[in-house]
Amino acid sequence: MTDFSGAKAALFLGPDLLVIQRDDRTDIPWPGRWDLPGGGRENGESPVACALRETEEEVGLRLSADDMIWSRSYLRPHGRVWFFVGHFSPDLRSRIRFGDEGQGWELMRPETYLAHPLNIPHFAEQLQIYLDEPRAAARLAS
Repeated sequence: MTDFSGAKAALFLGPDLLVIQRDDRTDIPWPGRWDLPGGGRENGESPVACALRETEEEVGLRLSADDMIWSRSYLRPHGRVWFFVGHFSPDLRSRIRFGDEGQGWELMRPETYLAHPLNIPHFAEQLQIYLDEPRAAARLAS
């Protein structure tokens, strides 16, 4: 768990997924694509601490490790990445404060994200792995 390059969080506000449209610059990976909160590891932090810090920086939401109900890691060319999932009330939308990275944010149905031509494929793949779990459907239905 100590050797990883970054972490992402799929945050559901009710049935919708919180997504961020990346800046449209050629010097960053996946410019203009729909991303999830998260990013690179800093200062030896744990995977969940990385995801939580990035979430607060990018969308102003201060969440806790206990809010993350599912996690998996997977390998990318630049190292191991952690993928977390949290489910929240739709009311959390009022607490979103967009940071200074990206073009904006949106709430999107997960199936829309999965089919979107501007999704980030490896995040869509991880999201699908989560959604295929029986407990995921029950959480989204409640």
